[in-house]
Amino acid sequence: MWNMKKMSNERDIDFLYEIGSLRNVPRGWRQHLGFDVASDLEHTYRLIWLAIIISRMEKMGDESKIIKMALVHDVAETRTSDLSYVQKVYVKADEHKAADDMFAGTIVADYRKTIEEYESRDSIEAKIVKDADNLDIDLELKEIEELGSKLPGKWTQNNRKLVREQKLYTESAKKLWDEIQTSDPSNWHRNMNKWLTDPNAGK
Repeated sequence: MWNMKKMSNERDIDFLYEIGSLRNVPRGWRQHLGFDVASDLEHTYRLIWLAIIISRMEKMGDESKIIKMALVHDVAETRTSDLSYVQKVYVKADEHKAADDMFAGTIVADYRKTIEEYESRDSIEAKIVKDADNLDIDLELKEIEELGSKLPGKWTQNNRKLVREQKLYTESAKKLWDEIQTSDPSNWHRNMNKWLTDPNAGK
């Protein structure tokens, strides 16, 4: 029994280091953009909040289940990496085997089933998380556009508009997509500038 517990603890620690390595996994589309983009870990964090917002707008879904699903949605990419839309034409990653091996022997092995539910898209929670996964791309495209890239504009007119019309599941996600297109990525901090918020600034 002691040896089994020891082995489990070792696998749990291995798992934690592996999760940490997601900070070093670049999104596949970095090659095509030529810009730094969010790592898998950074993408996952904002996706969680996006999914919560969509769920509350829809007034649907179990929020704790949504967070759990968002946490695991790309977790197998520690082993498969993130393939771009071009690479996926030629290569298919075995994310099922990657997830099986990753969770094997850990105390959180039950989370493996959450990945299956997410991928089935049968539940409202899975659909909301997938919508968030898609919308995070549009947020990042606006951030990249702010840096001067012309590519986001080309994408929005073609494949991103197709995503909005054919791939998003919820009306709330479609509404957010529309609002993102005219949003200002710098608005949140420009409006909180001390010169605007503090009448005594500079005195």
